[in-house]
Amino acid sequence: MAAPGQTARSRDPPQGDEEASTELKLGEFQDVITLTHSEAYTVINAMMQKRREGRKALNDTDIYQKTMDYLDHFARFKNQENIEAVERLLDTHKSWMAKFERAQLGSLCCDSAEEAKTLIPSLTDKISDEDLQEILDEITKLMGYGS
Repeated sequence: MAAPGQTARSRDPPQGDEEASTELKLGEFQDVITLTHSEAYTVINAMMQKRREGRKALNDTDIYQKTMDYLDHFARFKNQENIEAVERLLDTHKSWMAKFERAQLGSLCCDSAEEAKTLIPSLTDKISDEDLQEILDEITKLMGYGS
Protein backbone atom coordinates (compact mmCIF):
# COMPACT_ATOMS: atom_id res chain seq x y z
CA MET A 1 0.00 0.00 0.00
CA ALA A 2 1.37 3.43 -0.98
CA ALA A 3 1.89 6.13 1.62
CA PRO A 4 -0.65 8.97 1.45
CA GLY A 5 0.47 12.17 -0.23
CA GLN A 6 1.64 15.16 1.73
CA THR A 7 -1.31 17.02 3.25
CA ALA A 8 0.47 20.18 4.37
CA ARG A 9 3.19 22.41 3.06
CA SER A 10 6.58 21.89 4.57
CA ARG A 11 7.83 24.69 6.77
CA ASP A 12 11.17 26.36 6.70
CA PRO A 13 13.05 25.86 9.93
CA PRO A 14 12.97 28.86 12.29
CA GLN A 15 15.60 31.43 11.44
CA GLY A 16 17.84 32.89 14.13
CA ASP A 17 17.81 32.55 17.85
CA GLU A 18 14.79 34.46 19.10
CA GLU A 19 14.74 35.05 22.82
CA ALA A 20 13.20 37.42 25.30
CA SER A 21 15.79 37.59 28.05
CA THR A 22 17.89 40.52 29.28
CA GLU A 23 18.38 41.37 25.62
CA LEU A 24 15.44 41.10 23.25
CA LYS A 25 16.31 39.09 20.16
CA LEU A 26 13.03 38.79 18.32
CA GLY A 27 14.39 38.42 14.82
CA GLU A 28 11.79 39.25 12.19
CA PHE A 29 9.34 40.08 14.97
CA GLN A 30 11.52 42.80 16.52
CA ASP A 31 9.40 45.76 15.38
CA VAL A 32 6.09 44.02 14.83
CA ILE A 33 3.09 45.70 16.42
CA THR A 34 2.02 43.69 19.44
CA LEU A 35 -1.24 43.61 21.35
CA THR A 36 -2.03 43.01 24.96
CA HIS A 37 -4.46 40.21 25.69
CA SER A 38 -7.16 42.85 26.26
CA GLU A 39 -6.46 44.54 22.92
CA ALA A 40 -6.52 41.18 21.10
CA TYR A 41 -9.84 40.34 22.80
CA THR A 42 -11.30 43.63 21.57
CA VAL A 43 -9.99 43.29 18.01
CA ILE A 44 -11.23 39.71 17.56
CA ASN A 45 -14.63 40.50 19.08
CA ALA A 46 -15.04 43.54 16.80
CA MET A 47 -14.06 41.53 13.73
CA MET A 48 -16.52 38.74 14.53
CA GLN A 49 -19.32 41.22 15.29
CA LYS A 50 -18.74 42.93 11.95
CA ARG A 51 -18.91 39.58 10.16
CA ARG A 52 -22.14 38.71 11.93
CA GLU A 53 -23.68 42.09 11.03
CA GLY A 54 -22.64 41.60 7.42
CA ARG A 55 -24.47 38.28 7.47
CA LYS A 56 -21.43 36.53 6.11
CA ALA A 57 -21.34 32.81 6.63
CA LEU A 58 -19.67 32.46 9.96
CA ASN A 59 -18.63 29.27 11.59
CA ASP A 60 -17.14 29.58 15.06
CA THR A 61 -14.28 27.16 14.73
CA ASP A 62 -12.78 25.23 17.59
CA ILE A 63 -9.63 27.36 17.34
CA TYR A 64 -11.65 30.58 17.48
CA GLN A 65 -13.58 29.36 20.52
CA LYS A 66 -10.41 28.26 22.33
CA THR A 67 -8.75 31.58 21.52
CA MET A 68 -11.71 33.53 22.87
CA ASP A 69 -11.87 31.36 25.99
CA TYR A 70 -8.16 32.00 26.59
CA LEU A 71 -8.48 35.76 26.01
CA ASP A 72 -11.65 35.96 28.10
CA HIS A 73 -9.77 34.35 30.95
CA PHE A 74 -6.48 36.27 30.66
CA ALA A 75 -7.54 39.70 29.33
CA ARG A 76 -7.30 41.89 32.42
CA PHE A 77 -9.40 44.69 30.95
CA LYS A 78 -12.73 44.28 29.19
CA ASN A 79 -13.88 47.90 29.38
CA GLN A 80 -12.81 49.75 26.20
CA GLU A 81 -12.08 52.95 28.12
CA ASN A 82 -9.62 51.15 30.41
CA ILE A 83 -8.00 49.27 27.53
CA GLU A 84 -7.37 52.59 25.80
CA ALA A 85 -6.10 54.18 29.03
CA VAL A 86 -3.53 51.39 29.50
CA GLU A 87 -2.51 51.75 25.86
CA ARG A 88 -2.02 55.51 26.28
CA LEU A 89 -0.06 55.02 29.50
CA LEU A 90 2.30 52.50 27.92
CA ASP A 91 2.64 54.54 24.73
CA THR A 92 4.05 57.44 26.74
CA HIS A 93 7.11 55.23 27.29
CA LYS A 94 7.57 54.00 23.73
CA SER A 95 10.85 55.91 23.33
CA TRP A 96 12.62 53.31 25.48
CA MET A 97 10.16 50.41 25.69
CA ALA A 98 10.04 47.76 22.96
CA LYS A 99 6.63 46.85 21.56
CA PHE A 100 6.99 43.36 22.99
CA GLU A 101 7.71 44.76 26.48
CA ARG A 102 4.70 47.07 26.22
CA ALA A 103 2.39 44.16 25.39
CA GLN A 104 3.86 42.07 28.21
CA LEU A 105 3.41 44.83 30.82
CA GLY A 106 -0.18 45.43 29.66
CA SER A 107 -1.02 41.73 29.74
CA LEU A 108 0.78 40.54 32.86
CA CYS A 109 -0.26 43.44 35.13
CA CYS A 110 2.54 42.74 37.58
CA ASP A 111 2.26 43.86 41.21
CA SER A 112 5.87 44.92 41.67
CA ALA A 113 8.83 46.13 39.66
CA GLU A 114 10.74 43.07 40.85
CA GLU A 115 8.06 40.75 39.45
CA ALA A 116 7.94 42.68 36.17
CA LYS A 117 11.71 42.53 35.73
CA THR A 118 11.72 38.82 36.56
CA LEU A 119 9.04 38.08 33.95
CA ILE A 120 10.36 40.64 31.43
CA PRO A 121 14.14 40.59 32.00
CA SER A 122 14.83 43.02 29.15
CA LEU A 123 13.43 45.81 31.37
CA THR A 124 16.20 45.33 33.95
CA ASP A 125 18.61 47.99 32.65
CA LYS A 126 16.03 50.21 30.95
CA ILE A 127 14.12 51.65 33.89
CA SER A 128 14.55 52.08 37.62
CA ASP A 129 12.41 50.03 39.96
CA GLU A 130 10.77 53.21 41.26
CA ASP A 131 9.76 54.44 37.80
CA LEU A 132 8.54 51.00 36.76
CA GLN A 133 6.54 50.72 39.98
CA GLU A 134 4.78 54.00 39.13
CA ILE A 135 3.70 52.57 35.76
CA LEU A 136 2.53 49.35 37.41
CA ASP A 137 0.58 51.28 40.04
CA GLU A 138 -1.22 53.24 37.31
CA ILE A 139 -2.13 49.99 35.53
CA THR A 140 -3.37 48.54 38.84
CA LYS A 141 -5.57 51.61 39.40
CA LEU A 142 -7.17 51.05 36.01
CA MET A 143 -7.87 47.43 36.92
CA GLY A 144 -9.91 48.61 39.89
CA TYR A 145 -12.31 50.77 37.88
CA GLY A 146 -14.75 48.54 36.06
CA SER A 147 -12.12 46.63 34.14
